[in-house]
Amino acid sequence: MEKQYKELLNKISAGHYCVMLSYLDNKNKTMIKKEIITQKDVEGNVHKLPQEILDRMIISLETGKIQIMEGGENTTIIIEPFNSKPRLIVFGGGHISKPLTEFATRVGFSVTVVDDRPSFANIGRFPEVDEVICDSFESTLEKIKFRKTDFVAIVTRGHRYDGVILREVVKHDLAYVGMIGSRRRVKGMIKQLLEEGYAQERLDRVNAPIGLDIAAISPDEIAISIVAQMIDRKNRDRIDKNGKKFTISEFDPGVIEKVYEPSPLPKALITIISAKGSVPRKAGAKMIAYYDGKTIGSIGGGCSEADILTKARDIMLDKGFAIEHVDMTGDVAESEGMVCGGVMDVLIEVF
Repeated sequence: MEKQYKELLNKISAGHYCVMLSYLDNKNKTMIKKEIITQKDVEGNVHKLPQEILDRMIISLETGKIQIMEGGENTTIIIEPFNSKPRLIVFGGGHISKPLTEFATRVGFSVTVVDDRPSFANIGRFPEVDEVICDSFESTLEKIKFRKTDFVAIVTRGHRYDGVILREVVKHDLAYVGMIGSRRRVKGMIKQLLEEGYAQERLDRVNAPIGLDIAAISPDEIAISIVAQMIDRKNRDRIDKNGKKFTISEFDPGVIEKVYEPSPLPKALITIISAKGSVPRKAGAKMIAYYDGKTIGSIGGGCSEADILTKARDIMLDKGFAIEHVDMTGDVAESEGMVCGGVMDVLIEVF
């Protein structure tokens, strides 16, 4: 099944919202198959799936929650939603961009930095980002394929450059656009763009001056205010989607990459598929366990994780799966010294 996980990462890296369907044979404890389906294909029912499965996929996409359903005799279907890692494009590589990219990557953004100066646009200055583009802003704007999920921060060294970038990015329907500048300068630029025929609605969505008003002064403080505003936009839009609360899963692309990475040892992918109450990590959290005891990632640590790892090692030579129930409530938690008070179900898949 490794290739399906590689396909999954490719799709979410391209900006797709997807679901993964895992079909489990409960009798033989084997994985029958996995399917990766994008939201667009779900909405069009391109794969001609039964209505019951289609309905549960739609619920999963709308709520961000894993769905578990019976798929026929001795078969269980697990429907897991995956959202693309939001991309932040930072125009300008100056003193604010440095802490901005560091904080943004820490909270889960895929970051691209654009500047036309080699001394500012280089991987040595921004080692944590995914891409650094050293080119004119005009040329870069012609080449970038903007996505609806993109976040854009305009923090260049000059008001003229800000205007060039803003004129282009407001033509696109983006998740977030923020521009640095004083209120007077921002007001003047918005007025000019309105006179040029740009829509008021698009300009109203520009966060300018950029960032939350926390009386920030230093570059680090300004960067924190910007990242906080982007987090608010990213999470609040999901929570309010279709009037339903959206659960943001604990998806770690780095763990998924290890699934399809060749290994001489048997390994297991461990996923929390449901969680209730006070648990250390939510549904969607994953980790990799190898036969020699090495692990990557975590589903919460402690005695409960240790028990799951023991079970995973027990079945690693069988190339099957297991679903384990972990109880961290009442007497069970007290006897194990746990501070949590919830329950979770964990899927162990051996590769």
